[in-house]
Amino acid sequence: MLLLIAFSAIITPFIFLVLLRMPAKKGMLFSALIVLGLAYSVWGVEGRVIAASVLEGTHKTLTILLILFGAIVLLNTLRRTGAVDRINQGFRSITTDMRVQVVIVAFLFGSLIEGASGFGTPAAVTGPLLVALGFTPMAAAALALIADSSAVSYGAVGTPIQVGLSNVPDAGLSLYKEIGTQVAFIDLFTGSFIPFVLVLVLTLFFGRRKGFKDAFELFPWAFVVGITYTGSAWIYAALFGHEFVAILASLTALTAATVTASKGFLLPKNSWKDALADDAREVNEVSSMSLLTAWSPYLIVVGLLLVTRIIPAVKTAAMTWVDLTWSNILGVDGITSNWAVLYSPGTVLVAAALLAIVLQRASFRHFTAASKESVLTMKEAALALTATLALVQVFTNSGINTHDLVSMPEFIAQTLAGSFGPMWIFVAPFLGELGSFITGSATVSSLTFSPIQYNIAQATGLDVNTILSLQVIGASAGNMICVHNVVAAGTVVGLAGKEGDIIRKTLGPALVYGIAAGIAAFILTLFM
Repeated sequence: MLLLIAFSAIITPFIFLVLLRMPAKKGMLFSALIVLGLAYSVWGVEGRVIAASVLEGTHKTLTILLILFGAIVLLNTLRRTGAVDRINQGFRSITTDMRVQVVIVAFLFGSLIEGASGFGTPAAVTGPLLVALGFTPMAAAALALIADSSAVSYGAVGTPIQVGLSNVPDAGLSLYKEIGTQVAFIDLFTGSFIPFVLVLVLTLFFGRRKGFKDAFELFPWAFVVGITYTGSAWIYAALFGHEFVAILASLTALTAATVTASKGFLLPKNSWKDALADDAREVNEVSSMSLLTAWSPYLIVVGLLLVTRIIPAVKTAAMTWVDLTWSNILGVDGITSNWAVLYSPGTVLVAAALLAIVLQRASFRHFTAASKESVLTMKEAALALTATLALVQVFTNSGINTHDLVSMPEFIAQTLAGSFGPMWIFVAPFLGELGSFITGSATVSSLTFSPIQYNIAQATGLDVNTILSLQVIGASAGNMICVHNVVAAGTVVGLAGKEGDIIRKTLGPALVYGIAAGIAAFILTLFM
């Protein structure tokens, strides 16, 4: 009975969003009300704790809305200055094949943004770029989410590993490097196929000819790009540690992908455009804006994100100068929502939009018009995210109760562990995915479940580092399906209310990723 109550935070969103196809603003509201009611009546969570958790979720919603606003206002500003048309011309000069474009934009450029930022920013940035290239909004949202997976393990300069594993025994730089290297090694057998998975999803679900042929003819190139990314990631992790893996690997693979694509190496002669949106337009006139000027706002985004995360003095200033953190909400110890405004990727994106006006010599009215349009776009997302994060925080804080029960996520993990024993190696990635699905964060997933994974590994005689690596990989794969990432990705491409449809496209790849990681880890243990 208690296990079913604990699983209510997973079951109800799946029923309302995926099966009943409700928009997230309605489905997540119903889900939140059910979970809040069960937490109070069955789990013994007091009303003050529930109220504090709801307020914590509302505060966290504001932090995500800032990121959404930044991503949308940057794109809308660049549309008005003509930079988006110039960027698209640049992509088309490399290739007009949409299968190649999705790998370069969603997977490689998205991985670069993930390595510098995290926080769900890549899908919010690459989704609109795909729409501008002629992809349908549904294809853009689903593909952007699927692409933002392998790099998540090393997102925001290694945060999911360094912070996510910070509360396990022996936590420290030595462990982080070991886990970072093992994650990259396992990903050689899983993440290497993500570019091909993107092509497969694009052709199978969004192409006019629903078949496998259009995907498999691009397999050689997609696999070369994938193995270039994961292979270089493994080398960088072994040499330098976990912090810069996604950034360096994505730059390495971006170079390989653009050079091979521009020369047609391993690519079919036909240029595949079967997934073009009906209203897609191709700009033929040559823009007077240079490609560097058009791309400069995104280069600024990556640069500012790195500066605010790598240089200690700048990082300290960004995290302390404008601090809207809400601590011990309603007097409940431990219920705190952090918000360092200047450190937020949203602030960086807004700054890049403002600098774009200067660099591209455009009128400031472009920014004001883009801002108004962006705010209107975010209305439904605000409602959906508020309900989603209220559910998330009550679920996470349910350990503060009068019945001496562990929190719901811990109860789920402990119950599952007792059922699977040595076969846990196949389940470990899915506990990571489960954590990301609910909390919306790979880091929080590992922070919550890594001590449990550690204890399970010791109790079952499994290799601790392997199980912790599978937790990190699973949490990264869960990024494809976590509700608030889906809400964000849908909002920026104009699909608010279609969250269930998006999850139906991303659920399969997320599950396959977890299965593949478990099998790869099991095979590797046979030779270790």
